[in-house]
Amino acid sequence: MNNATIRRCPQCRRETSWEDDPWRPFCSERCQVIDLGRWATEEYRVPMAETPDGVTTDFDREMNSDEQSQI
Repeated sequence: MNNATIRRCPQCRRETSWEDDPWRPFCSERCQVIDLGRWATEEYRVPMAETPDGVTTDFDREMNSDEQSQI
């Protein structure tokens, strides 16, 4: 195994090979399912800064509340 194919699992940080790994980038199915569960329960979110239809997003609300607390 060369160093170019060894990565750390984003969930448990264990070193794992990317060659022939069906759960890539994770080291196991368990880590993959834990990560999927975190997305499903919205522990992970991708903030939206702007929307074309003018809808206020969670990101906008957080920014506005931060600005209000600094006044």
